[in-house]
Amino acid sequence: MPIVDIQLVAPDGNAPAGTAAMLAEALGLVFHADVGRVWVRLSVLPTACYAENGVADGEAPNPVFVCVTHADLPPVESLVTQARAISTTVAGCLGRAPELVHVEFAPPGRGRMAFGGNLLVQVAPAGSTSK
Repeated sequence: MPIVDIQLVAPDGNAPAGTAAMLAEALGLVFHADVGRVWVRLSVLPTACYAENGVADGEAPNPVFVCVTHADLPPVESLVTQARAISTTVAGCLGRAPELVHVEFAPPGRGRMAFGGNLLVQVAPAGSTSK
C-alpha cells in the first residue's frame, strides 16, 4: 500500500495512454515501495465539469487532485515531505505546475479496508496478548 487516486482535470476529458502506469512507477519511487505495492487509480474530469468561484468558465487552471491512502499514516514530518514529492512528481508526469497538484491524505486504511475480502487488521502492540 498506498492506494493513490488521481483526478486529472483535462479539456478533452482524456489522459494519454500509459499515464496511470507512468504515475504508478514514479510514485513507487516517491514511496520507496516494493513492486506491486503502489496502486494508482486515474480518473479524468472534463473541464466542463470543474469550476472555481469567481473565475469565468474555461479560465480556471486545470488542477490535479491526489488522494493517498496509507495503511497507517506516517508522522506529520513524513507527510510534509511526501506532499511535496507527490506534487512535484505528479506535476512532472502530467506536464503541470506543482502548485496545481493538490494532495489529500485519507484516513488510514488499517481496520477499514479489505483486500480480496480480507480486512487489513490492527496490529497488536508489542508485549500485548490478543484473544
